[in-house]
Amino acid sequence: MRAGAAAAAGVAAAVAALGAGELVAAVTGPGTAPAIAVGSAAIDLTPTPLKEYAVRTFGTQDKAVLLGGILLTTALLAAFTGWLSARRPKSGAGVFGAFGLLGAWAALSRSGAGAVDAAPALASGAVGALTVLGLSRLLRAAAPPARTTAPTAPTAPTAPTASTANSDDDPAQQEQPAPTQDTSRRAVLAATGATIAVGALAGVGGRILADRRYDTGALRAAVRIPPAAQPLPPPPATVRPKVPGLCPFVTPNTDFYRVDTALTLPRIDPRRWALRIRGLVDHPLLLTFDDLLHEPLEELDHTLTCVSNEVGGPYAGTTRWLGASLPALLRRAGVRPGADQLVGHSQDGMTIGTPLESVLDGRRALLAVAMNGEALPVAHGFPCRSVVPGFYGYTSATKWLVDLDVTTFAAYDPYWVRRGWDRTGAVRTASRIEVPAPFARVPAGEVTVAGTAWATHRGIAAVEVRVDGGPWQRALLATDAGPDLWRQWTCTWAGATPGTHRIEVRATDAGGAVQTEERAAPFPSGATGWHSVVVTVT
Repeated sequence: MRAGAAAAAGVAAAVAALGAGELVAAVTGPGTAPAIAVGSAAIDLTPTPLKEYAVRTFGTQDKAVLLGGILLTTALLAAFTGWLSARRPKSGAGVFGAFGLLGAWAALSRSGAGAVDAAPALASGAVGALTVLGLSRLLRAAAPPARTTAPTAPTAPTAPTASTANSDDDPAQQEQPAPTQDTSRRAVLAATGATIAVGALAGVGGRILADRRYDTGALRAAVRIPPAAQPLPPPPATVRPKVPGLCPFVTPNTDFYRVDTALTLPRIDPRRWALRIRGLVDHPLLLTFDDLLHEPLEELDHTLTCVSNEVGGPYAGTTRWLGASLPALLRRAGVRPGADQLVGHSQDGMTIGTPLESVLDGRRALLAVAMNGEALPVAHGFPCRSVVPGFYGYTSATKWLVDLDVTTFAAYDPYWVRRGWDRTGAVRTASRIEVPAPFARVPAGEVTVAGTAWATHRGIAAVEVRVDGGPWQRALLATDAGPDLWRQWTCTWAGATPGTHRIEVRATDAGGAVQTEERAAPFPSGATGWHSVVVTVT
């Protein structure tokens, strides 16, 4: 009973500590909350294979799984700390203090962090230590006194007298708990429950206050994006075959994949946002959001892909971006000879490096402010992000962009390069089968096979399909909307016979290079191999 109460007291102290941290984070920013700060540091320290496993296994829910794991671990450690505090109160308080310092270190380890960012973790540690001390004091007060009996010589039994029959020495009466002890136990339970309730309310209240204080959604809704100086025509209807189950040619914003390291979305006020272009330039630039909107805006239809995408995976999407010309701004700044890398810095501390030569080679690279006709969603980089066709997102697409450094590859290694990923990040040729779905049951006879292929900034020249390792058959390609976009395709499998069959696909880019059959994992430069599905013909 006492061990359980002590563990509950530890958990209550942890709830109070986290609640206090959330309240302070309502002032310092949601990203400084202790659980978020520790989780962000954990992401940075996680080995690349484990990160890839998390993305592969949990997909876009990897962050929720991480936070859930952090909270579960916190609860278990808190229960142990409560048990420890019942025996050694100062040791238990010290554990909470140590976790407060750990959280402060995690907050300060983030790029651009200031001393104030450590405040939520320090407050959390202090509240946790004081709370566990108070609850452990109540626990000790409620503990039954230890019984000590001295050995006595055996005596002959005597008949009870009238006076002793009703005395307080009756053993049955001695076993009844004292009223004060019972009251103390109720006080422990009440104090533990009240602490959990107050801590939870503080946490929820802090989160609500933070949401109101940093209401980026309202700020985004107030933004009015000007039209492009020369709007692009809409893609022709023939870019997508009319095959049920085939993905849309243009990906809706709500369905566009999100893979990043941000546990909480950066909340940026566009009225206070500014972008610096600095480094190896003759004329450093400082642009406000209004300055950016007054630039001649351009549109770009582009298929963006994540390097973590497995063969046949879902982490690719096509959208129409709108933004200012990145090459034009760099030329205005005056890039110095010898510079060969452009490093984007995100509000959340992410750094992404792009080959500068590719940015300036004539491709349409943007500082994007809109996506599919509306201001960038917060999850996709509001108020500004970079987009450079031909590269995976980890070397071209800095979300929540705040700085652009013109530098060299020799002078600086961005975030993912420091973790072993390929420095360039050029998109590999990929193709996938979307119809029929894996393990689908299809009728015998003619079967429609359909899917999507991409080789960003090179374009797709051909797609081929084969069944059960037989001869390759050319697929019918939909209208080509440009080399920066994926291309959809269909193929008729004639004479499908009953049984289980394997369908494979491969693509050829516009330069004549055929997609390799060799299977490779996403790390370090993108997955390779032919996508296949197994179906049953009935």
